[in-house]
Amino acid sequence: MTIAGCADDIDDSAAPSAPPTPPSVSASTTTDTDQLHLVNLGDSFSAAAGVQPLVADSPVLCLRSSRNFAHVLAAAEGYRLTDVSCSGADTTDFASLQYDGVPPQLDALTDDADIVTVMIGGNDSDLYSTAIRECADLAARDLSGSPCADTRGAEYVDIVENQTAPALLDALQAVRDKAPDAEILVVGYPWILPPTGGCYPAMPVATGDVTYLRELQSVLNAALQRAAEQTGARFVDMAPASEGHDACAPVGQRWIEPRNGASGAAPVHPNAAGQQAIADAVAAALE
Repeated sequence: MTIAGCADDIDDSAAPSAPPTPPSVSASTTTDTDQLHLVNLGDSFSAAAGVQPLVADSPVLCLRSSRNFAHVLAAAEGYRLTDVSCSGADTTDFASLQYDGVPPQLDALTDDADIVTVMIGGNDSDLYSTAIRECADLAARDLSGSPCADTRGAEYVDIVENQTAPALLDALQAVRDKAPDAEILVVGYPWILPPTGGCYPAMPVATGDVTYLRELQSVLNAALQRAAEQTGARFVDMAPASEGHDACAPVGQRWIEPRNGASGAAPVHPNAAGQQAIADAVAAALE
């Protein structure tokens, strides 16, 4: 998300401008037309921001990794891959130009798409990056309390219900319209925080706000699931599998890197192990 992408805890809007990239929307692992064609859409969780190496011909601002879950899945299953995931993307970037040289993601969908994977929503209204940042700023007031919940209340959840959820439905319907015969899989966001406790200062969230942000993520994933069901897509729920692999888990166990001390991925984003786990979950859903 930029929560990613769930949204990225990176401020993508403040990223420096870069020279225009040639408007190639694909990064294919193979051109064998007899293989099933996988198209990957989405944000920085889908792109695997910070996981090296990047796809050689991809737009630099997208931070698209050659080890994201779509590349891992395509290599394992022998799919032909078109990957247009891009850090900072929200649902508006499905139909609009995101950066110079980064066409609307829906442009990648053609009649020969067999499988479409989608991971999007955390960046809408700058939701999750704002929540993480503001809750971190407020944590110093009362580390054992819930200063963010006390200050923001239902504000973030209301944004999901009233703005993000309708946008997700529209975006997924547009995907369905462009690829009516494809198997569409909507991937939920893996847990960023544990159920309780937290791990300040690696994740600078007050103890009482850990459950507050978990609830926000749960509401976002529920909106994704509803939109998937309403558009005939499958929802790949990463919540059960990712329990215990959040940003507070030990190195080697965590799938999400913390805000402070991240290694191998962008802060508050899936690392290579997290991307492998997502690939495994999508593969299982396709069986």
